[in-house]
Amino acid sequence: MELSLTGHRALITGGSRGLGRAMAEAFAAAGADVAVVARDELVLQETVAALNDIRPSGKFIGISADVSDAAHVQRAHHETVEFFGPIDVLVNNAGTSNAQPFLQVDDQNWMNDFNLKLFSAIRLCRLCIPDMQQQGWGRIINTLNSAAKAPSANSCPTSVARAAGMAMTKALATEFAADGILVNALNTGLLVSHQWVARWEAQAGDQTFDQFINEMGRKIPIGRMGDPQEFANLALFLASDAASYVTGAAINIDGGLTPVV
Repeated sequence: MELSLTGHRALITGGSRGLGRAMAEAFAAAGADVAVVARDELVLQETVAALNDIRPSGKFIGISADVSDAAHVQRAHHETVEFFGPIDVLVNNAGTSNAQPFLQVDDQNWMNDFNLKLFSAIRLCRLCIPDMQQQGWGRIINTLNSAAKAPSANSCPTSVARAAGMAMTKALATEFAADGILVNALNTGLLVSHQWVARWEAQAGDQTFDQFINEMGRKIPIGRMGDPQEFANLALFLASDAASYVTGAAINIDGGLTPVV
């Protein structure tokens, strides 16, 4: 089955590293023009250069923005539309791991997490959906994590923000299905990403990165951590016409780790 995004225009937040970059590369290879939004200008430039290497005929742009800021979201959307036209594939992928004991999470921490993970997605959906409605075709993919379905102790505020993102996914899927806009979420488990490099540097001691990742993978039924490309493959499917009857789903991509389907 060939998955094509030829003629489509995608915006991916948190798109310069890890899962976001893997999606950007997969979408570019499948024919999409891609806007990558992230904070680090240098890493954005490297990502755009890699996308141009993958498909020299494509249109790719990196936009430095903090999507937890409403004004930055507005600007990122405007610059993308000015560059290559209306967005018809939106991937809300921005986020960091922020899990603490409940009594240690103050109001500002709650607000920061919701602004980054939930309100950035709300604002971008609000900006992109009218153009998707006008053309009668759209895809929205929200990157969440397994805590949205199965929160553990000491998982606030991330688990609550991600659960809200899952509810939003279902609400938008129901409301806009008749407009040809399909909205789905991907709930990640343990996938190798830039965040795991930071954890390894903080925790691993004398272990190499590969040893650290292999040890973490033993906790997973499938016996290993996931690869960003495996995540990107599923995102590409959801963004394509092959997924034309899939909407309102929150799909676990976690090697069997999450006890809730």
